Amino acid sequence: QVQLVESGGGLVQAGGSLRLSCAASGSIFSINVMGWYRQAPGKQRELVAGIISRGSTNYADSVKGRFTISRDNAKNTVYLLMNSLKPEDTAVYYCNANINSGGYYIRDYWGQGTQVTVSS
Repeated sequence: QVQLVESGGGLVQAGGSLRLSCAASGSIFSINVMGWYRQAPGKQRELVAGIISRGSTNYADSVKGRFTISRDNAKNTVYLLMNSLKPEDTAVYYCNANINSGGYYIRDYWGQGTQVTVSS
């Protein structure tokens, strides 16, 4: 059993910052890719940022230069620092992790989602 627990969402004014955290717990042998996705009302879920175990990252074009993803492998935690927030960043943000629980049992897990609202 693996759980991803997110925290850090909330309401912020345009131009402000928020930091999201996502901690994985349970039967974990190793974590491969960790990432953040978001889904705005009426839109499909989209990748915001991803990070592999060795630290390489990738970002959606819409957040490059404003958002920074990082991870603490010792704590099985991934972070998303969001600066210069815009109203169009408003969405439910979901954590995703590709986790090896040992014995070749590897699958994706999702967090419950955390709401980020940016007011203009």
